[in-house]
Amino acid sequence: NEKWPQQEKNFAAMITRLDSGIGQLMALLKELKLDDNTLVIFTSDNGPQNEGGHKSDFFDSNGALRGIKRDLYEGGIRVPAIMRWPGKIPAGQVVHEPAMTIDVLPTMARLIGAELPKDLVLDGKDIWPLVTARDGAKSPHDALYFFWNRELQAVRSGRWKLHLPHTYPSM
Repeated sequence: NEKWPQQEKNFAAMITRLDSGIGQLMALLKELKLDDNTLVIFTSDNGPQNEGGHKSDFFDSNGALRGIKRDLYEGGIRVPAIMRWPGKIPAGQVVHEPAMTIDVLPTMARLIGAELPKDLVLDGKDIWPLVTARDGAKSPHDALYFFWNRELQAVRSGRWKLHLPHTYPSM
């Protein structure tokens, strides 16, 4: 839309390019007859951006959640993940339990039968029951910990979240 400010035009162009690229990837997987035997994971890095005083209710929306990219409020860190693996992950399911990208490694290790190092403590957990939307599946984490550099900044447990005094940049 010609009436949009440049940031929205850039965002729209990026989404168009992203959609095209994912479409090409999915078409190639199908052409190679790998689409039914490939786990595809699509997620974002963080919430919406709001820099330089620019605010767009459409492109920078995080709904009712507080926060923006690079802060630790739910609107800054909670992002959707879309996963597809026909025959393994039921289509159309929505799971609202929290998980983190740190959970991808242990989950993938389980799926391929790889043994994780015994001398290394991983924060990530196997989230396959969540991914497959098993009845009653819950997050394997009692709490989720959020750091900025090496400083603990927030802890989330269930529907509660503790924010500690922070040193990370704030918008």
